[in-house]
Amino acid sequence: MPTDEARGKQEQLDPSRARPDDGPLTTNFGTRVDDTDNSLKVGERGPTLLEDFHFREKVTHFDHERIPERVVHARGAGAYGVFRPYESLAEYTKADFLQGPDRETPVFVRFSTVAGSRGSADTVRDVRGFATKFYTREGNYDLVGNNFPVFFIQDAIKFPDFVHAVKPEPDNEIPQAQSAHDTFWDFVSLQPESMHMVLWLMSDRSIPRSYRMMQGFGVHTFRFVNAEGRGTFVKFHWRPVLGTHSLVWEEAQVVAGKDPDYNRRDLWEAIERGDYPEFELAVQLVPEEDEFRFDFDLLDPTKIIPEETVPLRPIGRMVLDKNPDNFFAETEQVAFHTAHVVPGIDFTNDPLLQGRNHSYLDTQLIRLGGPNFEQLPVNRPVAKVTNNQRDGYGQQRVHTGRTSYAPNSISGGCPVLASPDAGAYVHHQERVDGVKIRKRSESFSDHYRQATLFWNSMADWEKEHIVAAYRFELGKVTHPEIRERTVERLNHIDHALATAVAEGLGVTPPAEPAGRNHGRTSPALSQANSPMDTIATRRVAILAADGVSADQVAVLREKLSGGGAMPEVLAPHAGEVRSAEGGTVPVDRAMSTMASVLYDAVCVPGGAESAATLGADGLARHYVAEAFKHGKALAALGEGVEVLRGLALPGLRLAGAGGAVVEDQGVVSSTGGGAAEAEEVVAAFADLIARHRHWGRDSDSTVA
Repeated sequence: MPTDEARGKQEQLDPSRARPDDGPLTTNFGTRVDDTDNSLKVGERGPTLLEDFHFREKVTHFDHERIPERVVHARGAGAYGVFRPYESLAEYTKADFLQGPDRETPVFVRFSTVAGSRGSADTVRDVRGFATKFYTREGNYDLVGNNFPVFFIQDAIKFPDFVHAVKPEPDNEIPQAQSAHDTFWDFVSLQPESMHMVLWLMSDRSIPRSYRMMQGFGVHTFRFVNAEGRGTFVKFHWRPVLGTHSLVWEEAQVVAGKDPDYNRRDLWEAIERGDYPEFELAVQLVPEEDEFRFDFDLLDPTKIIPEETVPLRPIGRMVLDKNPDNFFAETEQVAFHTAHVVPGIDFTNDPLLQGRNHSYLDTQLIRLGGPNFEQLPVNRPVAKVTNNQRDGYGQQRVHTGRTSYAPNSISGGCPVLASPDAGAYVHHQERVDGVKIRKRSESFSDHYRQATLFWNSMADWEKEHIVAAYRFELGKVTHPEIRERTVERLNHIDHALATAVAEGLGVTPPAEPAGRNHGRTSPALSQANSPMDTIATRRVAILAADGVSADQVAVLREKLSGGGAMPEVLAPHAGEVRSAEGGTVPVDRAMSTMASVLYDAVCVPGGAESAATLGADGLARHYVAEAFKHGKALAALGEGVEVLRGLALPGLRLAGAGGAVVEDQGVVSSTGGGAAEAEEVVAAFADLIARHRHWGRDSDSTVA
C-alpha cells in the first residue's frame, strides 16, 4: 500500500478532479443551463442570436480544445505510481528520495513513440520514450529517457536536422511514423555517429511487445553529488520485471491495422485489472577520477558503458498502479524537462544533454501556453513553491502581498534564500576554461566500435531480424546512392552484415571489410538473455467450436490463469458453444473480432466435432499458422492435434496415437484425452509461453 508520503500527489490532484455527478450543468462562469441541445433563435426556424452566451462559450471552447502536439513523442500513454529505493545512496548522492527504503516517492511515467503524430500506430519501428517524473519532497525530478541507451547524434545542434529527416517528407507528408524513406537514410548515412543507434533501431528493440516489457535508459551520463560535494558519474537503467520482449516485424505491421492502440491499451488494461507494471531502477557508477579510463568518451551520448565493464547496481523499484483520470489533462499536458533536477543530481558537459536542457523548456512554453505550465495539476510539485515569478498566461495562483522582488524589506525579505544546509540546490563545482570553438572532441570520433559490439552480441535470430529490417527499410529508399552509402557504412561495423544487407538490396557487396571486427561481445545487449521465467499477463487464445472438450478447456483455464496468464476462449461466434460432455462452454470473444497477433500463444483443445469445424475454418487455421510463423508457443490436445496436422506446418513433429506428449519447435501436443495428459501438456505449454518466442522454425515457408 502507498505510504502517506506517496499518497500526497493524488491528494493534491483531488481538488482538480471534475466529476460529472457533482451538480447541474453550468457555463464556465457558473450560470446554470437548462438546454444544451438548442441554440437561442428568433422563432423555431429563425436566425441564431449572438446573445446566446451558452452557445458561444460552448462552441468557442470546442474550437480551442486542441493544443500543439509534441514535435516528437506526440503519441504516448501515461500512468501514476510509486518509487521506493532499496537502500540509502547517501554515499553517492544527497538526493532526498534516494536516502533509504523509508522514502516512497510518487511518480508519473509517460511512454511514447518518437517520430509519429498523435494519430499514428503504437507498433511502428521507432524509438520509445520512457520519461519519469518523480514528485520528490525537494521538488520535481524528471528522468527523461528512451528505450535505447544511445542516441543518433552527439551534439544537440543536429537535433532539428535529425527530426526533419525522420519526419514525413515535406513535399507530400509521407510516410507517417516510419524511418523507411529516403530523407532519414540520406541523413544517417552521411552521419557515421548515427550508425550505432540505427543498429538498435533495426533490432527488435524498436518494436516492443509491451511498454511493460521494455527497458528504459537515461541515455546521458549524469552526475550524483553527495553531501560533501563529491561527484560520481551515473547512468540510469530501468529494467522491466517481466523481462524485455519484442514483437516480430510482420506481426507489428499486422497489429498496427488490427489494433493501432495495442501498447497503450495493454498498459491501461494491465493497471485496471491489478497487474501493475514494475520496473527496477539500476545505475552504473563511475568515480570522477575514472572518467578517462575507457576507450570511449563518457560524455558521448552515442556510447554505452558495457555492463561487463561497469556492472549495474539495482537501487530501487517502481510500481505503476493508477491510470490517469483524463488523458488530455494528465498524459497530454504532462511536461518533462531534463533540467528539472533536485539537490544531489547534476549535469555533465554532454553536448546533447546541454541542448536538451534548453529545448525542453522552450517547447513547453509554446505547447502549454506560457511560463505557468508547472502549475498544471499533473506538473505541480508536491514541494511548496514560493518565488517572485508572477502573472503570465495560465496563472492559477492568487498571489497576495505587495512585493514580487528580491531583496525587499516590506515583506520581511520573503521569500528568503535557502542555504545548502537547508536544501538549496548547489551546482557541482568544477573548473571549466578554454577558448570558444565550434569543434568536437577527438574522443567522440570512434563511430563503429560499439556498433560492432552490439552486432557481435546478438543471437543468430536477432542478427537475422536486423538484416531483414535493413533490407525492408532500405528497400523503400528510391535513391540507389543512399542504399550504397549505407552498405558502405555497415561494412565498417561488420563485413558479413554489410554483405547480407547488400545481397537483399541488389547492391554490389563490399569486396573487403572496411575495418577489423574486434570480436568482443556484451551478453546484456541481447534480448535472448532477458528473463524468461513467467507467463504473467501473457494472453492465450483457446480455439473452440461446438463439441469442444469442456474438461480440457477447464484445465487450460485453471492452470494458465493460476500462473498469471490470461486465457480466452475464442469461437466462430460469441456467446457459448456446446461441449462434448453435454454442457456448454462460455465464449469470451468471437474469433472475427480479434486476431492471432493480439495473443502470445494459441491452443486447440480436443473434441472431434470442434476439431473438425476448426480444421475447416479458414480463420481458425490462420490463427494457428500465423502464431507458428511468428514463433509463438502452440499447444494441441486430443483431436485438436488434427487441426495442426492439417496445416502441414514445415518440419513440425506432432503427437501420434497413444497419447504420449510430444514437444517440438515450441509446440506441445498429445492425442490423449485424459486429465493426466492435459495437465502435462499445459505445464509444458506454460514453459513454452514463458520463453516468449521459438526461433528454430522454418517460418518463411509457412502460409498464414
